[in-house]
Amino acid sequence: MTDDPFSAPFGSLFGDKMTVARLDDGVYSYPGEAQPFENFSMHPGAHVLHYASACFEGLKAHRQSDGTLAIFRLDDHVARMVNSIDQIQVPVPDPALIRSLILDSVEANASFTPEPPGSLYIRPTFIGTTPNIGAAASPADEGLLYVLCSPVGDYFAGGIRPLTIYVETKTPRTTPQFGMVKSGANYVMALGPTLDAKRDHGADQVLFATGDDTTETGASNFFLVDDDTVITRQLDETFLHGITRDSVVTMAQDLGYKVEERPISAGELGEWAGHGELFLSGTAAVIAPVGTVVVGGASVMVGDGQPGANTLRIRDALTDLLIGDAPDPHGWRTPVAG
Repeated sequence: MTDDPFSAPFGSLFGDKMTVARLDDGVYSYPGEAQPFENFSMHPGAHVLHYASACFEGLKAHRQSDGTLAIFRLDDHVARMVNSIDQIQVPVPDPALIRSLILDSVEANASFTPEPPGSLYIRPTFIGTTPNIGAAASPADEGLLYVLCSPVGDYFAGGIRPLTIYVETKTPRTTPQFGMVKSGANYVMALGPTLDAKRDHGADQVLFATGDDTTETGASNFFLVDDDTVITRQLDETFLHGITRDSVVTMAQDLGYKVEERPISAGELGEWAGHGELFLSGTAAVIAPVGTVVVGGASVMVGDGQPGANTLRIRDALTDLLIGDAPDPHGWRTPVAG
């Protein structure tokens, strides 16, 4: 495999250090430093393998224009990780522990951070390791809380290009009460519809509009934008509360756009494509323009099919903030040694 993060598949390369805290009888212990990146040895009856006691986060560290390194919205990602751990019913660690694990892992792997537009993708993860296959109705009280770092280029192969989005109106992305949790079980539920849409419609992603209520794709939040207004679905427990989504909402307001957080019907997508723009947002993808939307089996081109001016304006503003080329009025960048 190539060691170039710009040509290797996203997330397939790793740094040589990791941080690990162990949960034993409800108590977390962490030695206070990174250890060599290595495989885990796990009991075949581990809770995570049978009852899916797992969750994770995804955030990035970016090389700044002055050569330093900074993590984007660290504390917001820590807070979301705490919520996910709480929702899978395992003991919740002190947020300061998660923060330390992330900072120590990034510092230990700082040399793997590629120059912009590359970044160091950070994956905090929890897995339940209690060896008990009879514990379907009991939470794990043993586990591993660990942080991996992966040097990455662009999430979508080909870089900034207009995506094709298939709108799914029947199959839900996940169970409503668990939609805002970053759990692998949520992502595997979206995999079947996504593969079907890729095969049948050449789609890059599936936009779930179950019951004519447009929420998110399998891995990104969704936006409409024109010269005046940015629109996205209002938050609830049925889908992920994206940190990049929140960043886009705030930055759009800073740029002078009116922001509407409200329901979006599948029919509105086709209408909007005639006069506005559509894009996706997420930590991995940052902002990805949509060039074609497949609604009701019909392909509708968004504008001229190319990335729109407003999408690129918002993306450029966010990218400049990520790499330190713009001021940080909201205090979103956390400096890291290395």
